[in-house]
Amino acid sequence: MSDMVENNSELQDDIRKLIESCGKSPDTFESELVSQIIETGIKLLTEDHDPGELKVISRSIKEMRYAYNVFKRYKDGPCVSIFGSARTPEDHPNYVAAKNFSIAIAKHGWMCITGGANGIMKASTEGHQKELSFGLSIRLPFETPTNTIIEGDPKLIFFRFFFTRKLMFMSQSSALAAFPGGFGTLDELFEMLTLMQTGKANIIPIVLMEGDGGTYWQEWRRYMNDNLLDSKLISPEDQYFYYLARTPEEGLEHILKFYSRYHSSRYVKDKMVIRMQHALTPQQIEELNEKYSLLVESGAIEASSPLAGENDHLHLPRLVFHHTRRDFGLFRMMIDSINEF
Repeated sequence: MSDMVENNSELQDDIRKLIESCGKSPDTFESELVSQIIETGIKLLTEDHDPGELKVISRSIKEMRYAYNVFKRYKDGPCVSIFGSARTPEDHPNYVAAKNFSIAIAKHGWMCITGGANGIMKASTEGHQKELSFGLSIRLPFETPTNTIIEGDPKLIFFRFFFTRKLMFMSQSSALAAFPGGFGTLDELFEMLTLMQTGKANIIPIVLMEGDGGTYWQEWRRYMNDNLLDSKLISPEDQYFYYLARTPEEGLEHILKFYSRYHSSRYVKDKMVIRMQHALTPQQIEELNEKYSLLVESGAIEASSPLAGENDHLHLPRLVFHHTRRDFGLFRMMIDSINEF
C-alpha cells in the first residue's frame, strides 16, 4: 500500500495543490519536506495501524511543531538547559547555587530552559526571571508540574511525552548545566552524553555543579572512573564531555570559554566544518594536524571559506577536514585546543 501512495501521481498533484492553497510554493525544499510528512500520514492510514500508535505519532508531531514555534518566536539569545531535582528545598545549598549561576549567566545575555517545576528548576527561573526563561513541563501524578514564577507564561510548554520534551532541551541548548537530582536528571544528562559521544548531537559544554559542601558529582565521577573508564567501557577522551565546576562562577567561566573562539560545527557532505569567531594562524593549524590526526580520514585540517551548500554564518572563518565520524571525545578536546591558542 505504501508503494501505491508513492507512485500515485494524482495524490502528488493534490498535495502540491494543498501546499499552494496555503500560499506557499510547492517547489521549495521546505515544501518537499512537508509533502513527505503528508505522504507518511497517508501511508499510516493505508497500512491500518493501531489507533493507539496513530495517537502517539500525531501527538508527537503536534508537540514538536508547537514547541519549535514557541522557541522561534521568543528566543533572543543562546540558551542553557538547567537540570536538577524538583525536590530541592529553597534553603538548600544546591538551590542557592542554581539561582546564583542563573543570575550570573543571564548577565551575559543567556536565556535558560528548565523543566518548569519546583526545586532546581524554580531556582534557575528565579535567577533568570521569567522573561529570560523557557519551561518545558510534563505532568506527573506526584509532583507539581509548574512553579509559580513561570506559570501562565507563553514560554511555558506542556508535553505528554518525555522523548519530545528531551528533544527540545537538546536541540535548543548551547550549553547544559546539571545540578544534583534523581533518575530524571541523570537520564537527561546521560542522554546528552550518549548523543554527543555517538555524533548524534552538537558538541556543547556540559557543566556539573552543586552547592557548598556537596559531594554528589565527585561521587558520580568516581563511579564513572571506577566502573566505566577503568573497565574500558568508555574512552579516556569521553571525560572531556563534562566538567565538574567547584563554584557557579567557575561553571560560567567554562561555558563562556567554550565559545571564546569556537562558534559551531556541522557536516557538509563528508567534510566537517568548524566555524570560529577568530581565525587561526598556519602554525596553530599545523599543531592541530599533529595532535588530532586520528580525527582525519584523509587529507588535512585546513583553513577554508564557506563551502557550497552552507547558508549561515558565512562571515566566520572556518576549519575544514574529512572527519572519520568517530572519536567525538577527541573532537571535544580539539575544541578546547582551538579556544586555548
